[in-house]
Amino acid sequence: MVKSAIPGCDRPIMRELLYALPAPLIALLLLASLASITWAGLRLGRRRAGTGAEAYCAHVSAAQGSLLGLLALLMGFTFSMSLQRYDARSQALVEEANAIGTTWLRAGLLPEPVAAQTKALLRDYTHLRVEAGSISLDQAGDRAAVNARAIAVQDQLWQQARQTAELDKSPVTSGLYIQALNGMIDAFGARDALLARHVPELVLLLLYGTILLTGAVTGYTCGLNGHRPSTVAHLFGLLIVLVAMIIIDVDRPRRGFITVDPTPMLTLKDSIDAALK
Repeated sequence: MVKSAIPGCDRPIMRELLYALPAPLIALLLLASLASITWAGLRLGRRRAGTGAEAYCAHVSAAQGSLLGLLALLMGFTFSMSLQRYDARSQALVEEANAIGTTWLRAGLLPEPVAAQTKALLRDYTHLRVEAGSISLDQAGDRAAVNARAIAVQDQLWQQARQTAELDKSPVTSGLYIQALNGMIDAFGARDALLARHVPELVLLLLYGTILLTGAVTGYTCGLNGHRPSTVAHLFGLLIVLVAMIIIDVDRPRRGFITVDPTPMLTLKDSIDAALK
C-alpha cells in the first residue's frame, strides 16, 4: 500500500510565475509583445532597406523560414506534452472513481455493523474527493486541508480493515476488501501526483521567446522589402497566440476553459448517496 498525502506537490507549481497568471492574461501580454516587437523589427528593417545587397535580404528570409519551422516544431511538441498530461489526469480520475466503487461494493462483504460504518466513511470520502476536484491548484491551503481530511478518512478505513482482518481472515471477505481499499488509496496518490505534472515553465518560456523572435524577424524582413506585414501575417500571429493560450489552458488541471470532466466521480457520489438514503 502506498499512502500519498502529496501536499508538497503544490510547492513547485506555486513557485512558477506563469502558472499564477490566468491564461487569457498571458495571451494578451504575448499578443501585445508580439505586435510591439514586430513593429520594432519593421522600423529597424526600413532603416536598413536599400543599404544591403540582395544576398543579405535572401539570408534574412531564409532565417525567417527556419524560425517558422522551429516554432512549428516547438508548438507541436508543447501541445502534445500538455495533451498527454490532460489525458493522464482524465484517466486517473476514472481509475480513482472505479477504485472507490470497487471498495464500496466489497465493503458489503464485511460483517455488520462494520459494513455500515465502512460505507458511511466511504460516502464521506467520496464527497471529499469531489470537493477536492473543484479546488484550483493555486488554492494550496484549501486543497491541502481537503486532502488532509481525505487522508484521515483513509486512516479510519484502514484501521477498520485491520481490525476486521484480525477477526475474519477469510480472503473472500476481508481479504478482497483490503485489496480494494489498497487500490483506492493508491489511486488517490496517483491522481494527486498527476495534478502536479504539467509542461515545465522553461519549455513555455522557450516557446514564447521563439514566438517573439519570429515576430521580430518577420517585421524586419518586411522592412527590408519595403512593405508592411500583410493581413495574413497578422492573422497568423493571432493564431499562434491562440494556440499558445490553448496549450496553457489544457495544461492547467482545474482552471481555464478546458478542464477534466468530473462526471465519473459525481455519478459515483450520487449512487452512493442514493444507496445510503
